[in-house]
Amino acid sequence: MVAITGASGSIYGFRLLEKLREQRDVQIHLVLSRAAERTAHLEMDTLPAHWRQLAHYTYPLEDIGCRLASGSFRTDGMVVAPCSIHTLSAIAAGISSNLILRAADVCLKERRRLILMVRETPFHLGHLRSMAAVTEMGAIVAPPIPGFYHKPRSVLEIVDHSVDRVLDLLGMPDPKTPRWDDISDEDTE
Repeated sequence: MVAITGASGSIYGFRLLEKLREQRDVQIHLVLSRAAERTAHLEMDTLPAHWRQLAHYTYPLEDIGCRLASGSFRTDGMVVAPCSIHTLSAIAAGISSNLILRAADVCLKERRRLILMVRETPFHLGHLRSMAAVTEMGAIVAPPIPGFYHKPRSVLEIVDHSVDRVLDLLGMPDPKTPRWDDISDEDTE
């Protein structure tokens, strides 16, 4: 499952969908919030249809009765990319008033992977407490904070660094991902 919220950083969610789509035997279930649609249009000049074509299944945000809202529907996990502070805080509080929140709650109760690409800076104490709370509940907080050891030459390579880490956390690594092992000692001196 992939959920996109209205935080800045739409490119992370879009790139995640593109990379998941390249993998065999992966079914993508997508939920876009209304704020995500607006932010994506502002940041990337995309329409909801551009996002939906990357998924196998899409669901309205209000459809809290669909299969994603049930623990009996088996999934490998869920990524919220980008994850707004609003969404993070609602998950931390156990609120499940829309499909993104309900699906996240299902992941937590079923002990499935829930990865939150929180996109905000700086963090105040309330943000940090919400991150601690979801972590204690079993989620993985993975803000898109890139490394630079792979010497990125483009914004896309910087984005891919964070997305590739999320794919690793899902157990669906991209074989083209640069790894620390791929960098020679002379490259790091």
